Amino acid sequence: MSNLDRQATPTVCGGRGFVVAEPVRELLSPRHVRLGESTEVRRLLPNLGRRMVGAWAFVDHYGPDDIAEEPGMQVPPHPHMGLQTVSWLHDGEVLHRDSLGSLRTIRPRELGLMTSGRAISHSEESPRPHARYLHGAQLWVALPDAHRAVEPHFQHHADLPTVTAPGLTATVILGELDGARSPGTAYTPIVGADLSLTRDAEARLPLDPDFEYAVLSMSGEAEVDGVPVLPGSMLYLGCGRTELPLRAASDAGLMLLGGEPFEEEIVMWWNFIGRSHEEIEAARLDWLEGPRFGEVKGYDGARLPAPALPPVALKPRGRVR
Repeated sequence: MSNLDRQATPTVCGGRGFVVAEPVRELLSPRHVRLGESTEVRRLLPNLGRRMVGAWAFVDHYGPDDIAEEPGMQVPPHPHMGLQTVSWLHDGEVLHRDSLGSLRTIRPRELGLMTSGRAISHSEESPRPHARYLHGAQLWVALPDAHRAVEPHFQHHADLPTVTAPGLTATVILGELDGARSPGTAYTPIVGADLSLTRDAEARLPLDPDFEYAVLSMSGEAEVDGVPVLPGSMLYLGCGRTELPLRAASDAGLMLLGGEPFEEEIVMWWNFIGRSHEEIEAARLDWLEGPRFGEVKGYDGARLPAPALPPVALKPRGRVR
């Protein structure tokens, strides 16, 4: 999915400047962003007070939207570099096309994982005809320096491992949780899991104390470590936890995101993750003028133009709290 912000500003992320080295309960409110004609997303990362969680660098939650009489998601071809996109649905379908020739319809609880590496472009759209409701999350994972120039590739996994407990089913989207490992390719120690809780369920999810974590609420009424987390909001949990108490007042859907704190400082702008302003500027010019990002064939419409890139003074980060 694209960042469609026409006033995008380069943002320094990563490093350990914002990492909390102990358990906390920091509730993050979303920023509402229009995505095309009929989709509005709630952007949780990057957030004013929280830039990354492990290697997770971008989190959008959207829906559930009634798109029966609407075009639904319509994101024209756009570029990516230096990151992976993770597409995750609870309702609806999204048709993925990319410059490698991939064409895949992603359905609920299936992993669509695109590794941009050095450069890729893709589009996302609701099929025609499409289901009535659209509900899901789009996430980006920053690639570490050693792997950020890998050859671009796309993976689709319909069957993912699960971890179960009374009233809880955890589907492992990326990385590893309680011994269950996703088939999706990961380049840093990371975890992403979809948590389905039944009404009145209480569970304790095992965690890695070296990871930092956050929980995104997708639906229902749930408490995370005693904190009510409403749909479309996210609770940052810090590091140092060995387990996470969960309680559901109704059937509820959550996403657990975590990983080792991302030590490298990165520059994120529009749909690019790089290491300097100059690198971002070069990628923008390549999208405007060169063949680097390839061509998405089959999309009915023009590709997305790049916004203007303002000059930005990048400031050093603080220490771990």
